Amino acid sequence: MSAPHLILGIGELLWDLLPEGPRLGGAPANFTVMAGRLGNHAAILSRIGRDELGRKAVESFDELPADTEFLQIDAEHETGLVTVALKDGQPEYTIHQPAAWDFLSLSDQWVRLAERADAVCFGSLAQRSVASKQTIQELIAQTRQDCIRIFDVNLRAPFYSGEVVEESLELATVLKMNDAEVPAVLSLLGMEAETDLRSASKRLLDEFPRLLLVAITRGGQGSMLVARDGWHEHPGIAVDVVDTIGAGDAFTAAMTHYLLRGASLAVLNEAGNRWGAWVASQSGAMPSLADFVRDGIDIAIQSSVR
Repeated sequence: MSAPHLILGIGELLWDLLPEGPRLGGAPANFTVMAGRLGNHAAILSRIGRDELGRKAVESFDELPADTEFLQIDAEHETGLVTVALKDGQPEYTIHQPAAWDFLSLSDQWVRLAERADAVCFGSLAQRSVASKQTIQELIAQTRQDCIRIFDVNLRAPFYSGEVVEESLELATVLKMNDAEVPAVLSLLGMEAETDLRSASKRLLDEFPRLLLVAITRGGQGSMLVARDGWHEHPGIAVDVVDTIGAGDAFTAAMTHYLLRGASLAVLNEAGNRWGAWVASQSGAMPSLADFVRDGIDIAIQSSVR
């Protein structure tokens, strides 16, 4: 049996302050947990405070399949917090600052890890500070040429800019965003508006030579994947939505898992939608996962392409 793929999520690790209480979150952390649940060696690269919430974060990961060995501890800044209000199941965020994850530091340990990584996922939110932006971009540049580098757009006003989006796309091989973010990304890049998602994706592929795949999620309406040699559209999986926190991150992790295995666009789409829908049917971004649920989803993914 071959060794598990090494998948890294770099960026914010924080606590989502939900109406029912605090839940561990942050897009890179959500991504990493799902990547680990799918059988990969998944490590979260972030920074937490030397405080009670930081300690609780590490304790929470003891029961989750994500490697926290590489977390940095900040003696001066607190563990990140986000106040979340839900409206019709859709989250609205108030992201507090500064937070420990605004001060990511490029350590030798992180560089050695990046040099071995099979895939790494990074977003725009964690690049809101100069320090973390520089660390993230330098770390991505240290990965192998065949490493899958996923830029997961995470536009949270006012924490994004055209500069961050453009520089990230110059590093990425995969771009993932939701349909609401497409016009904003095009505008930030100084490109003309485009209502057709496939045409918008092709324009981005033309503009950024390293980019190999554009993934656009559409909530309950499924997703579209556009590669240089083909495209695939998925209608979505119907579920009773509890909240959508972490659903997009689960999609990204499942897509990455199967992309590393050379799966077709149809399988990538099915896997992303299956796991994204499951997370949306649960409360929070890292719900408990029973073995029979995981096995059932795996079977459904494999059955979809027979």
